[in-house]
Amino acid sequence: MLRQLLILLHLAGVITWVGGMFFAYFCLRPAAVEVLEPAKRLPLWSATFARFLPYAAVAVLVILATGLTLLVQVGFGQAPVGWHAMLALGLLMAAVFAYVYLALFPKLRERSAAADWPAAARALDGIRRLVALNLVLGLCTVVAAISAR
Repeated sequence: MLRQLLILLHLAGVITWVGGMFFAYFCLRPAAVEVLEPAKRLPLWSATFARFLPYAAVAVLVILATGLTLLVQVGFGQAPVGWHAMLALGLLMAAVFAYVYLALFPKLRERSAAADWPAAARALDGIRRLVALNLVLGLCTVVAAISAR
């Protein structure tokens, strides 16, 4: 029963984090570029990230905690190679997320509040690139998960 609960929490975290990145990158971003000029688009992103990133932070912590718990229960030596790949990729993704949340997002928020659109756009572009990276890493993690035996 505990194992199923850990897996449920793990998957809920992944759905929240990776699903949110997918939505932001492939749906919200193109729509915002299409209909909003930078003076409206950049504050929209700032407000969106102010809501999404705390949820994503909780999701990242839940994913790491549940993944490590499941790994420890099985034992590092007995765990499939795919689990070790998931751990490595998950830690890398978490580091990328931390940089976005702690370094780039504050720049976006500050520059948007100051109406410094070129600097806000640079911060947003950095976030965009790292979200793309994390989406690729997330796909690799899913491949590792389904190939683990």
